[in-house]
Amino acid sequence: MNKQKNSGYIKSKQKRNQSNKSHGKKHLGMATRKGDKSQGKHASTNKHRRNKKSLTVVVTCTGLTNEGRGIIQWEGKKLEIEHLMPGETAEITISINGGDVDAKLKRLITPSKDRVKPRCSYYYDCGGCQLQHMNEQAQERFKQVTIDKLMKPFGKPEPILTMEHPYDYRNKSHTTFGLNKERQIIGGLYAQNSHQLISMDRCLIHDPKADEIWQTIKDLMKSFKMQPYNEDTGRGFLRHVLIKVGKVSGEIMVVLVVASPIFKGKNNFVKALRKAHPEITTILMNVNNRDTSMVLGDQEKVLFGKGTITDTLCGLKFDISAKSFYQINPVQTEKLYAKAIEMAQLTGRETVIDAYCGIGTIGLIASKKAGKVIGVELNKDAVQDAIRNSKRNGVKNARFYQGDAGKFMVEMATRGEKADVVIMDPPRSGSDEAFLSSVVKLKPKRIVYVSCNPVTQVRDLKYLVQYGYEVKGIQPVDMFPQTVHVECVALLQRKTI
Repeated sequence: MNKQKNSGYIKSKQKRNQSNKSHGKKHLGMATRKGDKSQGKHASTNKHRRNKKSLTVVVTCTGLTNEGRGIIQWEGKKLEIEHLMPGETAEITISINGGDVDAKLKRLITPSKDRVKPRCSYYYDCGGCQLQHMNEQAQERFKQVTIDKLMKPFGKPEPILTMEHPYDYRNKSHTTFGLNKERQIIGGLYAQNSHQLISMDRCLIHDPKADEIWQTIKDLMKSFKMQPYNEDTGRGFLRHVLIKVGKVSGEIMVVLVVASPIFKGKNNFVKALRKAHPEITTILMNVNNRDTSMVLGDQEKVLFGKGTITDTLCGLKFDISAKSFYQINPVQTEKLYAKAIEMAQLTGRETVIDAYCGIGTIGLIASKKAGKVIGVELNKDAVQDAIRNSKRNGVKNARFYQGDAGKFMVEMATRGEKADVVIMDPPRSGSDEAFLSSVVKLKPKRIVYVSCNPVTQVRDLKYLVQYGYEVKGIQPVDMFPQTVHVECVALLQRKTI
């Protein structure tokens, strides 16, 4: 990218921001210092106005944070600039308001050779992706370096497993609807960390068919006089549309998340949607009448089809319901699970515990090479799904239980029962000490830790190493291309005394 193109990049960005402001949208800015709570606030006193000052400086980016923001040093302070890359020289605007410092990219002077024009026209407004301004090699390098730094106390990670086609991969999407200034229905995604709805027609990491379907739903809303739900007033009907796509089966689920169970013209609406998209295999209505950020409510009704879809992962078929947790990127999930089971070193005789088992995906896949699999999950609906999936695939050596996995393992240890391998795939918050101590009490030979948040994984690995385990392998997997997120699987082995 030359300087002339650079200038166009910044001007087009500014033009979009001005357009957003003219429509009453809150502009989030290109960059802020991490932890800055003053963003979007205005000075309310003359004193604040007097203390506020702004200056423009030229800086060079020296590195990236784990969130992909560029790092610069200014007067002894470490500042973070969104969309700035290592080695780039740029003009930035620094605003000082009391003790708060806000830094924004104003103009690129010397761009990185790894910088590319984002394919998504909503990239700088949405914030759902953070790395589209980097080429694929730079994204891979960023994620590898991030994992290498985090995992340094435990050894050298393997090269990250990347994706051949890093777009269109999400098998699950959810869209929100609202009204613009002209009272026209718009649909899209919330800007990151805000309730600013970005009107869009395509998300490049969504399944393309899913985006086509919600666009049709937006058009049908007009003809059926269906109003989008307004969180501020509590009025309106349609809150969200959740779509799940079976990447192998081609089956499609559409979930209409509504604020009231009274759906006028329901049958005609479903008929019109099916006519436009005969590929849809099931349609559900989910009622969420609570003042909550949760997408789905408790009440659910099937309007068409069987209420679930089926997809294939690692050679096994899985039923997926509206509330089921199923990995977002099945192409990369197969690589992730294959590596996890390879690390488990199964010979056909081992007892394997699948903690946080969900609908049973990794446990059932592991059952092909294990002697016995025990899946434990707190969510009752997920356990029922896991049992059904076990029967569907004719798996005889797996059992699934509803309950706390930590307590389950403590009870096993108390009864003198043993497990050879524990496979754990916790949420982003990682595991708590109670769970980890239960793993230690059970004393499995190997622990395979699958993580969607390597930061909390590092914390948990330190605990397990402290109590008798050593890390024998680390494999990062790029599950979410174009974003800063990366998954990592680690093998721990119990030390022999």
